[in-house]
Amino acid sequence: MKYLYFDAAAGLSGDMILGALLDLGIPPDSFKEAVAGLNLPVDIEISDTKRSSLRGLKVDVNVKRRDTTVRHWADIESLIKDSPFKDIVKKRALDIFKNLFKAEAKVHGYDFHKAHLHEAGADDAIVDILGASFLLEELNIKEVYCSSLNVGQGWVKCAHGVLPVPPPAVAELLKNVPVYTAWAKEELVTPTGAAIITTIAKDFIPFPEIQYQKIGWGAGGRDLKDFPNLLRVFYGEQKDFRPEKRVYQIEVNIDDANPQILASFLDKALDLGALDAYMTPVSMKKNRLGTKLTLLADLSHLDRLTHAVFEETSSIGVRYFPVSRYILERRIEKIKVLGEEIAVKIARLDGKDVNIQPEYDDCQKVAEKKNVPLKKVMELALKAFIRSS
Repeated sequence: MKYLYFDAAAGLSGDMILGALLDLGIPPDSFKEAVAGLNLPVDIEISDTKRSSLRGLKVDVNVKRRDTTVRHWADIESLIKDSPFKDIVKKRALDIFKNLFKAEAKVHGYDFHKAHLHEAGADDAIVDILGASFLLEELNIKEVYCSSLNVGQGWVKCAHGVLPVPPPAVAELLKNVPVYTAWAKEELVTPTGAAIITTIAKDFIPFPEIQYQKIGWGAGGRDLKDFPNLLRVFYGEQKDFRPEKRVYQIEVNIDDANPQILASFLDKALDLGALDAYMTPVSMKKNRLGTKLTLLADLSHLDRLTHAVFEETSSIGVRYFPVSRYILERRIEKIKVLGEEIAVKIARLDGKDVNIQPEYDDCQKVAEKKNVPLKKVMELALKAFIRSS
């Protein structure tokens, strides 16, 4: 199984994603043949080009005829379901379009089934989305990660008039995704690109520790003045992907808070996206006993959690700093215990299982349902997993 890491310093669009994936080694003719099965009035041109002296693969989906017909969800769903692609490709494409329709419905105040697409529902966008889904399957991609997104700035003309960058539908799609703007007063993330990446990416993280075998370069349509308009995609074996990343530790010492409130806040912090949350007894100034509240969070949740600390506790100041962490590769398997299903979490190091742990919540539910001690259920779960492996 393979992974992809998208480096979107120049943003991304549907055609840039196609170019980068094709540049990883998929024969252009096989891609064109697959797209031809859609029977859309399009010609596809795939060529090497340069952006700021660097090469990239440019994909142009030339529509032979354009009309003003808009597409609703039912139109897109029918077209994709009737296409000759594999079910897994169809499902991924439908998921991408569904997220796009949800965003359009939200920003325009439409019912989901009454929402319609103009540019993003055109024939070239259908090729972008179904084509990207097809290429991910051809490349045997298991997981996709992406950098933070450079969205650009300024204004963009579309069917709805002149809109600010990022356009409303793009901004809706990129909720909870780390974004920034640098170097260009241009639209750098298109609705199609935003819909694809937010649907397929497992997480948006700084450049991780990886060993990669290939790099794909997808070229954008414009040759920008100050930086190369290229999307890089790093491709390699999943076992060589190290999801170590910089996270932030938030700390605050409190000596005047109700302990019941602090206990309740730990659960809320986890619900708000904290990766970990715990309390430690400390001795503070004037020898007062207090509590050190510690949260671990990625950058996208930092502001939300610091605001929550101020709103939910008596603290008037917090400290935070970047830390690194190393995460073992993990997988979940299901086993049967006393006729009930329990998840087992397996952590791996260098290709070997090093920690096997039945899921606590599952075991607790089975213990209560069967009136069996929790310890016994956890022992049975571990034995059942060992027997099945």
